[in-house]
Amino acid sequence: MSDPTTPPTVSAFVAKPAKKPRGFLNPRKVRAFAFYLITLCILVSVVASILAIWDFSKSDSLWRTIATCVIVAFGCGCFAVINLSFGTTEE
Repeated sequence: MSDPTTPPTVSAFVAKPAKKPRGFLNPRKVRAFAFYLITLCILVSVVASILAIWDFSKSDSLWRTIATCVIVAFGCGCFAVINLSFGTTEE
């Protein structure tokens, strides 16, 4: 136990430097971009599905739209993961 009459040391008040984000690009921005793009792909797929259900579009265009959205979302997710893999670890 420390003596209550002695003042605390300076090291008790020094803040530790924040870790730099790890990634080739800013990981926070990449994750935000990936989130919004994947969300957009999901919304487009849902709208295309509803249009196909109500016969406003052909069934063939539905599957092409969903396949395109899945590939774009998968690629964006992979990019976010790879960005973290190739980053430097500066601490």
